[in-house]
Amino acid sequence: MCKLFIDADAQLWKSSTRSIRIDGMVTSVRLENYFWSTLESIARRDHMNIPQMLTRLYHESIDAGHDLGNFTSFLRVCCMRYLALQLSGDIPINEKVAIAELDADSILQKEIELRH
Repeated sequence: MCKLFIDADAQLWKSSTRSIRIDGMVTSVRLENYFWSTLESIARRDHMNIPQMLTRLYHESIDAGHDLGNFTSFLRVCCMRYLALQLSGDIPINEKVAIAELDADSILQKEIELRH
């Protein structure tokens, strides 16, 4: 079992820091390369770059009343949810389908129903 993880490309778990500007403030985000790659895939789907998408995620989260004290953890969870939703078929593998085109309310409702 572990060979699948241990013998994977070591570049996947090496981390790198990127600086982004949100509302005029520069912030640094440090993530493993695998997460950066996943974020790039998410952003590409909606014709954005990483800084644009992170700014949008930040603003929408704040507008929803979330405390983003640990923005990096939030981004890791976003990546994991993205991959899990692809596995469940709720987000198509085809990257030509934008995330914004999906029926988020239906997907979230389905998740609620599966938990109960």
